[in-house]
Amino acid sequence: DVELVESGGGSVQAGGSLRLSCAASGYTYGSYAMAWFRQAPGKEREGVAAIDHDGSTTYVDSVKGRFTISQDNTKTTLNLRMNSLKPEDTAIYFCAADPRSFEKWQLLRPLAYVYWGQGTQVTVSS
Repeated sequence: DVELVESGGGSVQAGGSLRLSCAASGYTYGSYAMAWFRQAPGKEREGVAAIDHDGSTTYVDSVKGRFTISQDNTKTTLNLRMNSLKPEDTAIYFCAADPRSFEKWQLLRPLAYVYWGQGTQVTVSS
């Protein structure tokens, strides 16, 4: 089975930076679309950034210019560099992966992904 394990969460002050990583194992297909989602208390899970099979990326408007999604050369480690963090970025961040091909608009939709990590907490204080 595919396993996704996130790391790198923590607590920072507003304006600070964090780097999240997601280690994937058990892949059986040649490539996977991967994404970062987040969920704040009382809110729905929100797509933050995604990287498609061809390496193209997409971001939710609220993080454009601040967050950068990337993969290592093996495409089994997904990273999220988060700069200029704001209190509203506070949430549990989840890594997700799926071997299917999606339209671009689907890449930030939770229902598109079959594999999920357990999440890592990010807390940004003002």
